[in-house]
Amino acid sequence: MSSTHSETRERILLATWKLMEQSRGQGVRLEDVAREARVSRQAVYLHFHSRTDLLIATARYLDERLELPRRIQQACQTSNGVLGIEAYVAFWAAYVPEIYGLGKALLMARETDEAAAAAWADRMGALYEGCLFVVQTLASQGTLDPAWTIEAAADFFWTALSVSTWETLTRERGWSQDQYRARMQWVIKRALLREP
Repeated sequence: MSSTHSETRERILLATWKLMEQSRGQGVRLEDVAREARVSRQAVYLHFHSRTDLLIATARYLDERLELPRRIQQACQTSNGVLGIEAYVAFWAAYVPEIYGLGKALLMARETDEAAAAAWADRMGALYEGCLFVVQTLASQGTLDPAWTIEAAADFFWTALSVSTWETLTRERGWSQDQYRARMQWVIKRALLREP
């Protein structure tokens, strides 16, 4: 791939990211992206076959710039499920503020925008996989409360970490990042772990 091709692609992704955050995901058209990136609308289509592809690529681009795969891997590398909960919640507590702008934009737009919904589902799938891994570790160590199935426990863990929950607790209720992290670690461990 030529450097010009890569530079154009990156400009388009940066423009999309900026516009999605500014508008909270509302009404961002491909022509707006093209104008912001200083390319033709055709150039946007050459790099991304659809608006869905563009939004998914933008969310993945942000995750790549913020080193999401490395951060998830670090959070999941403990062989102890209890420490895995703590590490995964700590990772997420630090990560959400960094992605909040684009995340909020996709979250708001997904109700009426199929492309935004697809991008949101794609990225939340990555978060879910980490939750599932931690819960599977708990189950394999016999520390998962037997009232939970692996799938139900992963669903709960994933839902507890939703951007909406973070937003409500930190933005609306005024919890600090440290309070959010510590309290979510506590409640998730309390909910998922077998009684000693």
